[in-house]
Amino acid sequence: MMRSPFKISLFALATLSFPMASWSMDLLQAFEAAKTNDANIRASRAAADAGRERLPQARSQLLPSLSASMGQNKNHLASGVPNSLGQIQSSDTDYPSTNRTISLRQPLFRTYQMAQYRQAQAQVNDAESALAQDEQDLVVRVCGAYFEAMLTHEQLALVLAQRAAFNTQLAAAKQALSGGSGTRTDVDEAQARLDMNTASEIEARQSIDYTLRQLQTMVNQPISGLSKLDLSRFTLADPQPNQVEAWIERVELNNRHLQSIKAQVESARNEVDKAQSGHHPTLDAIAQWSRSQSENVLNVQSSYTNRALGLQLNVPLYSGGYVNSTVRQALANLERAEQLLEANRRDLAVNVHKEFRGVTENMAKIRALEQALRSADQLVLSNRKSLQAGSRTLVDVMNAEQQRMMTLRDLAQSRFMYLISRIRLLALTGSADTDAVANINQVLMP
Repeated sequence: MMRSPFKISLFALATLSFPMASWSMDLLQAFEAAKTNDANIRASRAAADAGRERLPQARSQLLPSLSASMGQNKNHLASGVPNSLGQIQSSDTDYPSTNRTISLRQPLFRTYQMAQYRQAQAQVNDAESALAQDEQDLVVRVCGAYFEAMLTHEQLALVLAQRAAFNTQLAAAKQALSGGSGTRTDVDEAQARLDMNTASEIEARQSIDYTLRQLQTMVNQPISGLSKLDLSRFTLADPQPNQVEAWIERVELNNRHLQSIKAQVESARNEVDKAQSGHHPTLDAIAQWSRSQSENVLNVQSSYTNRALGLQLNVPLYSGGYVNSTVRQALANLERAEQLLEANRRDLAVNVHKEFRGVTENMAKIRALEQALRSADQLVLSNRKSLQAGSRTLVDVMNAEQQRMMTLRDLAQSRFMYLISRIRLLALTGSADTDAVANINQVLMP
């Protein structure tokens, strides 16, 4: 692989563009910072924490419940009693009354709560899988943003290298014109390309600013410099295994998003069980202790203590068709979840094909562009010699160098596309982790 003699230090370019920034980061450092500071992954972790609480909440519905109550009242009793003469004798009495109750209830048979517990287990699995998928997405987002920022620095380096070449060519054209061997057209052509280069530089610097800010939102730190590709360590390797069908099998087993959808299907099945439980009886064991004083108006000094132990059976008879409606609704939602699972399975198979080909085709494209770069180098050299011999014009030399720069640009882009396709392919199988990032980081310069 050939290095461009016109490439300049990306670190220096970034420092010039962002004098107020403080940190340089390689890919692995950026990923570690994003794991801690990225707002989206922090929100995903909080959502997973909330989802995990469904299980103890559902378990609590199957465990004993203990309650205590106490009341104290001040009573005023007005009574009238007829005497022997038939006259009503009234009396007013003020007295306090109290009551204390302790109740213990243990569910023995509740199909609704048992289905709810199984559903909570599925929902926790869904939350865990969703978090794992967001972690895979974080790897892809960080790598994509980092590579995009690297590419914009590469493009700026090429633009500045072009500027140096155009300045040299413009000076040579002016000198040739003043010496009588050149033409005004050569001067105008060189000036026009130099002016266009200035516009390209502005666009390149804007792209650097945007891509660095995009990366900074993930790491929550200012960034002054990035690594660049170390071509001496950059190698092309076929995906392992090198068969797309094997990758599809891995996706079926390990894709986190697919696992999340499967958990949602299981949750929908348990929702059907919950709806059908509306036809089922419930049975609870109940223990109760109560003590009351002065609650009998006939004997305000009365005191009672009651202890009860028994079973409570509730049998639903008719609810106006509500239960049947909820069952039909739950069955429809189950069908929807199963079809979404199948749709996502098919989409993932397409994505595996896309990223697998992204790796293999970019490998072939990189090799082809490397050969094209060697040819472009030779073309530039030949045109320069032909210019000296008088068989080529300055415009021909500029066209050859322009073609070479476009080849360098396409080659840099293909290399980054190759790397990001590898990461995306690993993410589809749930394998995009710190080790995968560290492996790619090894082909970058410190």
